[in-house]
Amino acid sequence: MATTMISARSEMVTVVNVFTVSPDHQQALVELLERATAEVMCVRRGFVSANIHKSLDGLRVLNYAQWTSHETYEAMLADRFAQSHLHAAAELGISESHLYRVESVYHV
Repeated sequence: MATTMISARSEMVTVVNVFTVSPDHQQALVELLERATAEVMCVRRGFVSANIHKSLDGLRVLNYAQWTSHETYEAMLADRFAQSHLHAAAELGISESHLYRVESVYHV
């Protein structure tokens, strides 16, 4: 899998997807997203990286994923194999997803 590259003002897009889950579904959702990433997303044109986080309170899962362009991200959404994983994830939690471009990056 590629390394996450956070770079300001590139053509790359980032999707931030926050799932709200019950604590008893959190780990199942993490495992589903890991499988979907390894088996489906990684081989899609334009995929750059994915980072899956789980909240310490057990109520959320965050997926921070990068795609080379808005077009490659939209093509993934239209793909039937990707859609099956997206639907399975939606059964485990409520998701809120937004697409972003990085505007600035600061490092210490």
